[in-house]
Amino acid sequence: MTQDQIALFGLFAVLIAALIWGRLRHDIVAFAGLLAGVLLGLVPAREAFSGFAHPAVVTVALVLVVSAGLMRTGAIHLLGRHLARPEAPVWLHLLRMGGAGAALSAVMNNVTALALLMPLDIQTARKAGRAGGPTLMPLAFATILGGMVTLIGTPPNLIVSGFRAEATGQPFRMFDFTLVGGAVALAGLSFLALFGWRLLPRREALEKGVEKQMRAYVAELVVPEDSRSVGMTRSALEAAAEKADATVVAITRRGRRVYGPPDQVTAELGDILLFHAAPAALEELRVDLGLAYPDGRDADAPLIASAGQAMIEVVATRQSRLMGRTARQLRLGKDYDSVLLGIIRQGRTIRARLRDTPIEPGDILLMLVPEARSEQVVEWLHVLPLDGAEPVVKESRARFAIALFVLAIAAVSLGLMSMPVALGLVLIGYVLGHVLSAEELYDHIDWPVIVLLAALIPLGLAMETTGASDLIADLLARATEGQAPWVALTLLLVATMCISDVLNNNATAILAAPVGLSLAERTGTNPDTYLMAIAVGASCAFLTPIGHQNNTIVMGPGGYRFGDYWRMGLPLEIIVVVVAVPLLLVVWPL
Repeated sequence: MTQDQIALFGLFAVLIAALIWGRLRHDIVAFAGLLAGVLLGLVPAREAFSGFAHPAVVTVALVLVVSAGLMRTGAIHLLGRHLARPEAPVWLHLLRMGGAGAALSAVMNNVTALALLMPLDIQTARKAGRAGGPTLMPLAFATILGGMVTLIGTPPNLIVSGFRAEATGQPFRMFDFTLVGGAVALAGLSFLALFGWRLLPRREALEKGVEKQMRAYVAELVVPEDSRSVGMTRSALEAAAEKADATVVAITRRGRRVYGPPDQVTAELGDILLFHAAPAALEELRVDLGLAYPDGRDADAPLIASAGQAMIEVVATRQSRLMGRTARQLRLGKDYDSVLLGIIRQGRTIRARLRDTPIEPGDILLMLVPEARSEQVVEWLHVLPLDGAEPVVKESRARFAIALFVLAIAAVSLGLMSMPVALGLVLIGYVLGHVLSAEELYDHIDWPVIVLLAALIPLGLAMETTGASDLIADLLARATEGQAPWVALTLLLVATMCISDVLNNNATAILAAPVGLSLAERTGTNPDTYLMAIAVGASCAFLTPIGHQNNTIVMGPGGYRFGDYWRMGLPLEIIVVVVAVPLLLVVWPL
């Protein structure tokens, strides 16, 4: 063992310990490790920051932005709502939601897919009268499994593809992962839905992270032209509202409330519908029924916004410009393109005409503001913001956004262009097509993940230049000498999975890929088989809440403890090994 190899192994040991310790953010640890590698002479100074230009890093950043664009149109969220049925048994609910989560994760960031479906899962559990614990962890695992199906489904796939390109000159194609990854995902999803959820302890969910959705307001929505609500009876409106955990308060027409039997009173163009709903439920109703927010100036005029809008909740202070004044007096709609949607005063919702209600200290206000200028509006009004903003989806751009994304995937699949170029064109199209604004593009990139990847890639390459990967591959080859080739493959897959359970899956793929290439070279076998095994193993982190972000996200809302994950995760990882190894040998023969 050379001095460089000893130094590199020592550096990786410190990095892994620091990442498991968790006191420092993972991107800081990785960046410090990169600089240490430069100082130790393991990484050439001129190549220290080459990771930021690596195709895998660029693709991950673009996937995050494109995922945000698809989320902004509301098309994916609408699909998830149609799949959630409170009356369905748990196993069928998991097949529907887990299948949707896996499918979404195949074409978008799996953290984003979980973020889209988790509130729906919690809401469905609440309506069904059960805790979210039995379904949240299976849903998180399903979104992880779905990421293995395509090149862009999860960063480890992109990472091993990058290593293949450097070793052979050709990266993996979009659907090279589908046969093995799809079969593993299908087997895993079947286990989760039919048996896995029964292995979890029965414990009440804490449901943190959804608390901000519980404040409900009485808010107005306008019936615009071409609205699906035109001609709907009040009974039908109440049924739609109930599905969204909302209540119809009244229907007003030309300033007067409309009374009559619920099955005879119908909504007409220009009517104002009053709902008692939380912000997220209000947005859900608006999209489902084709309604519009009022423009804040005329009583029955719908808001026609050219830029992105968001709902924010703020608290009025004694120093606020709103004190003792109304929204009409402040000309919120005319001067700031903002609308006062609802007021909660001392725990009670205000049901009177909001634009003519003087604001008092301590009032909680629900406001619709231009997304790019929300901070300016808050600062100008001297109010205190609560929680985060609830983006208003642009459902009119859904078909455009989906079509552009599908065209890009088709172009990559046909070999017409590379993945980064295709996704870059989608991003430009989303800006020009007003799906996303230029100002918010960088807000959707998870910069700590980008820095982590960019910092670890040069260190992963140092595994090759120092001969460290050859050393590990030689040890594996000797340990399995005289055994069938699949034994070394299985050992590599299991080792990768174990490391991924305690280390970030991206870091695991970067560390393991050079070893797989070296093992293939030493044994004279197909490197693709080992790289595919590493992609599967790095993604399948199911034993701990720290192996994958999705595991961590559901820990609080599901009421899970650290030791709960192995109950369902251990048999799931065994299923992954049993299914993946034979398929790898058939699809990517050694």
